[in-house]
Order: sequence, then structure tokens, then C-alpha cells
Amino acid sequence: MFQEGFPNYLRDDVTKVAGLIPTKTYNNVTIGVSQDSIQYIQDKNVITFPYRIYYMDNSDEVIDNVSERQKMILHCIYSRSCDGLVRQKHLYSLLQMDYEDWAIPYIVKICDEYVVEILEMTYDSLKEQDTDRIKKFCIENSGAFCKSYSRMTSYWNEYYRYKYKDFHQYIGRKLFRDCFGYSKSMERRRKNNNTLTGDDAQKHKRKLRA
Repeated sequence: MFQEGFPNYLRDDVTKVAGLIPTKTYNNVTIGVSQDSIQYIQDKNVITFPYRIYYMDNSDEVIDNVSERQKMILHCIYSRSCDGLVRQKHLYSLLQMDYEDWAIPYIVKICDEYVVEILEMTYDSLKEQDTDRIKKFCIENSGAFCKSYSRMTSYWNEYYRYKYKDFHQYIGRKLFRDCFGYSKSMERRRKNNNTLTGDDAQKHKRKLRA
């Protein structure tokens, strides 16, 4: 269930952490994880993890019984919780750690969601740090990352534009640009690549018809 969201060398650690997560769900939801999933590329490997998990958070009961790396895995998993406060709690803990590269997909993904307090917390944590590792990941996943930027913008437009009237000063925009490395040129390159891919596909179809 959670193995595909982490490198293979963490298999034993992920197995241990997954075994500590209770089967009880919030509001007695009948599924533990959503059918929708998130997919990225990292170090030429496909990383996949649930869009949401519904398992209740019992991390305070088990956190002292696991290694630092296993704590990091636990925080990553619970950053996908259906409860926004749980997501925020575990992202905060993750950002306080010397997190490894495999945690970066979870940090980036949570920041395209609608909880502005999470964006503020993440920006405050990262704004003085060297975020080159995160920027490298975002470049590697430029298609998904540009969609995340658009998603963040849409939430601003839907929920926050009256409170934060100047989008250029909106914390989500600052986070994506200053800490994650978003730029218009990245968007243009993505669109150009999509166009080239589409042209290649059309050429391939014409060859098949010939």
C-alpha cells in the first residue's frame, strides 16, 4: 500500500511503519486510502502514493518506538491524511528534520492544496534554507509541478483572493517561486515539450496509415 511511495531500500522500514498505523478510520470511512494516487519520478524511479489516507493518527503513541528514518516515513504517510490538522502537524515535524530526498515529493504535493496555513508554515521553514534539492525534484517533474502551481493558483482564486488581493504577494506564489523554483519559462518549456510530443504522435500515426 505504501511501499511504492518510497525507494526500494526502505522496504523494511516502510513495512514496520505501516504495521503501526491503525486500521480504524476517521468517521468510520470504509476505505483506508483513496483510489486516486499521486505519481512522480525521482532518480529515474516512479514514486506513487495515495492522494488521501483515512486511517486515524496514532503517531503520538508510536513515535518514540521507531528510528529517525522511520519517523520520517511516518510523517510522509500522514501528510496525506484526510484531516488537514494532521497533515499540517506531520509536515511541520518533517520540515524540522534533516529530511532525505525521498521525502521531498510529499513536501511539494501538500503545498498545492487549499490550507493556506500549511503554505505559510512551509514558506517560513524554507525561505532561509538552500532548497536546491527541492528545485531539482520540481524540474524533474516539471509537468506535474506546473499543474501543482496552477492548482495552488486556483485555490487562491476560489478562497483567498479577497483576503490576499495581490497575488504577487500571496504566500503560495512566493513559496512556489522562491523555494520550489517555479518560473514562466518552466511553463513554456513544458508546453513546448507537450507540443513536440503531440507532433511526434501525429507523425507516428501518419506512418501507420501510409
